[in-house]
Amino acid sequence: MAPLLDAYLSYFEGAGLPFTIPGHKQKAEKLDRGLGAIVDSDTPLYGGLDEIKLTHGTLKRAEQMAANLWGADYARFSTGGSTHANQAIILALGQPGQKIAVSRTAHRSVLSALVLADLQPIWMTPDIDEATGFPMGIGLHEVERALAEDPIAILLTEPGYLGTISDLGPLIIAAHAQSVPVVIDAAWGGHFGFHKDLPKHCLQLGADVLITSVHKALPGYSASALLLVQGKYINLARVEQSFETTHTTSPAGAPLASIDAVRALLAQRGEQLLAQLLKNVNAFKARVQSHFDIPIFLNVSDFPTGRFDPTKIVLRANQLGTSGVTIENELIRFGIRVEMADNDTMVFLATLADDDADFDLLGDRLIPILERLQSAPRQSATALSWSVVPLVGTTMRNAYFANTEMVSADKAVGRISADLIAPYPPGVAVVAPGEIVTEQIVEGLAVAKAAGVRIAYATDATLASYRVIL
Repeated sequence: MAPLLDAYLSYFEGAGLPFTIPGHKQKAEKLDRGLGAIVDSDTPLYGGLDEIKLTHGTLKRAEQMAANLWGADYARFSTGGSTHANQAIILALGQPGQKIAVSRTAHRSVLSALVLADLQPIWMTPDIDEATGFPMGIGLHEVERALAEDPIAILLTEPGYLGTISDLGPLIIAAHAQSVPVVIDAAWGGHFGFHKDLPKHCLQLGADVLITSVHKALPGYSASALLLVQGKYINLARVEQSFETTHTTSPAGAPLASIDAVRALLAQRGEQLLAQLLKNVNAFKARVQSHFDIPIFLNVSDFPTGRFDPTKIVLRANQLGTSGVTIENELIRFGIRVEMADNDTMVFLATLADDDADFDLLGDRLIPILERLQSAPRQSATALSWSVVPLVGTTMRNAYFANTEMVSADKAVGRISADLIAPYPPGVAVVAPGEIVTEQIVEGLAVAKAAGVRIAYATDATLASYRVIL
């Protein structure tokens, strides 16, 4: 049973005459064929999946079914992605000026929410694996250090962009010992907890909030996301208020119906589908690896139990003596796009929607490219996103509203940034508003850009100049 999906399909089976929004009325094809191809399968929640007055409570029923499946007290469906869910929960946590402990690997949306809520971050830096230079998660020592500063919550990003996961159990126990809630941005972990060979999802481990994207590791509509909350340490009425404050008042029906459909898919066939995905991913990695004598992928065996997402395909380009960006450009020629590529690393996102033929084709294209580009291995460098230790000059909110000026890159060193600047993906801030621009930041961003990495959110995309506060 999937109430929203059923309502979506039923809407198009009926013969209605809408004098409501959306303005295309599901007949824009009469005006323009291309426009109609895009919008004529669109219907809203209000007057589409339910009556204008939400008479049938379709959304609430679907959300309750999601809460039941994940074992939560409260669930909301978002059409604004994990970005919206992050902002909603952060606005619900405390009062302006209070502190919140945040993993430095947090997504940009978390930093934006801190500006909106006027909360002050206590940054927690991840442990870095010496062999790979990859972030391994937040250690207990970092959480204990942050808890000593009396935060209103602990906010972690799990799994990280490269599939690594903190040892969450002890972190949650430490936080709850001080009645501090634990919020997990699990945007990339929506599939966790539905197969024995996958890590448990964070609510199963005792966390208070799980935020996940339904369009990343799961086959949902773009910008669909799920917010799940336990009420022991979180004010659910405040969450509801914050969610509605930051969400659109005109949610589209297709993303909502897709969240409901994915929930039903996981409930009915999740274990079977995830088993097939794991089989395909393992076979693909073994096939590619068989052509090379040196390990080129991250594997579950490289990490403690439950500390890596086994569906994640992370290629270590540095082991092949080439660049992830170079490999990416070669694959694009064949119409193959990857989730992330930088100098040392590539991430291929595999989901329930990929079948044997997809993995076979990827292998057919990838293996000859890697064989042709292979040279002597080189040491992996810790990516800038994981290695910068922030120096705070003022609060993010003060910097956001401050008067600013543009200065050349060399003159920006020592000044306070007005911009959030991040290589994207993964979208992890190298410098945030209110932080001091250092030589490491300026030089590191220049190197990343020269290597072909997209540098996002800087006022001057060339990085010749930086926006700093007066």
